[in-house]
Amino acid sequence: MRRLGTGIGWRPEIADAVERMPGIDWVEAVSENLCPGHLPESLLRLRERGVTVVPHGVSLGLGGAERPDAGRLAALADRAEALGSPLVTEHIAFVRAGGALTASPHLEAGHLLPVPRTRDALDVLCENVRIAQDALPVPLAVENIAALVAWPDEELTEGQFLYELADRTGVRLLIDVANLHTNHVNIGADPAEALGELPLEAIAYVHVAGGFERDGVWHDSHAHPVPRPVLDILTDLASRVAPPGVLLERDENFPGGGELEAEVEAIRDAVARGRAESGGPAGREASVARAAPPEAHAADHAVRQRLGLAQTALLSALVAGAPAPEGFDRVRLGVQARALAGKRADVVAKVAPELPLILGPAYRPAFLAYARGCPMGAGYRRDALDFAERLLSADAGPAAEDAGVRRELREWWLERSGPVPRSRRPGMRWARATRRVLLRR
Repeated sequence: MRRLGTGIGWRPEIADAVERMPGIDWVEAVSENLCPGHLPESLLRLRERGVTVVPHGVSLGLGGAERPDAGRLAALADRAEALGSPLVTEHIAFVRAGGALTASPHLEAGHLLPVPRTRDALDVLCENVRIAQDALPVPLAVENIAALVAWPDEELTEGQFLYELADRTGVRLLIDVANLHTNHVNIGADPAEALGELPLEAIAYVHVAGGFERDGVWHDSHAHPVPRPVLDILTDLASRVAPPGVLLERDENFPGGGELEAEVEAIRDAVARGRAESGGPAGREASVARAAPPEAHAADHAVRQRLGLAQTALLSALVAGAPAPEGFDRVRLGVQARALAGKRADVVAKVAPELPLILGPAYRPAFLAYARGCPMGAGYRRDALDFAERLLSADAGPAAEDAGVRRELREWWLERSGPVPRSRRPGMRWARATRRVLLRR
């Protein structure tokens, strides 16, 4: 494991600012947004300058009841090789549920959801991490996530859960100090206690991000400045160990380059304060030598099925209007459900930016109404098409009440609903034009 230094999350919206930013040693890019054969020019220029690029996955669902999908693992491996990355990262989370394991409809969360800190869930997670490690060409690090809801009857603290995971698999840890703060506000988890229980020698690097509090709930938005409590947790961590890398995450509401540079500098200062408190040299690196993990034990089918049923019940309550599972805070589930629907509307608006233009102010309320009765089952592109199709078939709503909106929405749906790009041959263009005329009649 090389020392990474200070970095920032690379996003297309701030690519130019990142390239101009002084003192950036490395960047992290969302793996699912990259195509190995067509990497963004900005990332290629950074690589040529010797800046390390780490792919960060968000869709593997290592904490889910099913074994990791081989195709998703292969895609993550391809991106690591294309970027020459020293490691790849993912999350300790589940992102989908249902399916054959539980004999129920397949559901996608479109979000990282917390894994119950139980022995069953730990057994499944450990096996899934080992499967991923075997499929990847470089070391894997996994990240603790932010949670709005807590599972009832948990058997381990967050620190104990992460310690056992690292001890049993040898996996490295990506510690997000903003998520420790989120869990402190939302579910009462003590950040200092969690840090005290971690295997510090397993830390690969650290995430820092901003958020906001509303009605006693902290939202890990990645769209706001990093608050002082998050920097204080970073200082506490750095007083215990010199993290090999620290990175600023920002995904929305991007400020100017000067403000981003100031946030990166505040992160450097927080680390320096922690190292000064430790009495150790600022440049001393954490040891990343790992003992060989003990012999692996596979999670049997019954354990996976129990976990799958529990996760399906929770996800059904969040995205399909099912009753809240016993033991959960119904108010918090409502907050999480609204947050998931709002995020889904935002992502669909990015995937299909024409929809908000066609529907105008009616887009968001129409999509939220659609989301309440139509869980996502096959990703955001399919979600956008299903949403448009639902509007076109409805007796009420913007497409039914405005002929112009209906015409534009129908044309958009026809353009994109096919399985392959549309042919540009004159004969095919004529056939499409004829179909449009017939549909309008």
